[in-house]
Amino acid sequence: MMQNNVPPEQGPVVSHAAPAAPTPPPKRPIHRRRKNEGWNNVISTISVLLLAPIIAVFLTAFVFQSYQVDGPSMQATLHNNDRLIVWKLSKTWARITGQTYIPNRGDVVIFTEQALSNYGQDPTKQLIKRVIALPGERVTIKDGIVTVFNKDNPEGFQPDKTLPYGNVITESPGDVDTIVPQNELFVLGDNRANSLDSSEFGPVFAGNVVGKLALRILPLGDAKLF
Repeated sequence: MMQNNVPPEQGPVVSHAAPAAPTPPPKRPIHRRRKNEGWNNVISTISVLLLAPIIAVFLTAFVFQSYQVDGPSMQATLHNNDRLIVWKLSKTWARITGQTYIPNRGDVVIFTEQALSNYGQDPTKQLIKRVIALPGERVTIKDGIVTVFNKDNPEGFQPDKTLPYGNVITESPGDVDTIVPQNELFVLGDNRANSLDSSEFGPVFAGNVVGKLALRILPLGDAKLF
C-alpha cells in the first residue's frame, strides 16, 4: 500500500509588518532663504528708485506740472509767487487723437508766444493768461470794455460780466478790433493795465498751449480749485 506524502494546503502568507514611515522632506537651510529674501528686497528697492524718476518725468510731461506765478498780470485772481498745478492731460489726449486742443472760454492757460521777442523778452518764456475769445470770433476792446461777437451772440457780449471768473482790472491800453483765426485764441491777463497779452501781440496759436490752471496749492490759505 503506497502513501502519497502530499503536504497539507497552506493559505497565502500575510505579512503583518508595520508600513514604513514617510520620509520627511529635506529642510532648507534657513540662512539661504534669508539671503534670497535680502536680495529680493535690494532688487525691489533699486527698481523703485529707477522707476520713480521715469514716472515723475512722464507725469510732468503729459499729465500735470507745478508752476510759480511770476509777476502781477493775473491779479487779483493770482498773485506773484503763487504755486499752481497745471493740468496737461486734455492737451495730451488732443495730441494723441490728432486734434487741436481748444480750452474753454474763461480758462486760465499756460502757453508760449514767439512774438515776445518783438517786446525784448525771451520767446520761450511761458505766460499765464485767461481765454477770452475762441477761433472764429470777433473781439473788440474799447474804453477798457471787452466785447466778443459770434454766431450765438451777433450783437456781442461782455465776458468780463457774464463769466464767473471774478473781478478783473479792466483798464486796457488802446483799442482792439480783431477776428480770431482758426486754431488760435485771444487771451488777456486779469490785470489788463499791467499785462502783455493778445491786446498787444494778437491771438496766440492754440498748439502752444501747455495746459490749463487746475489748482492753486500755495499759499495754503488761498488754496483753490479752478
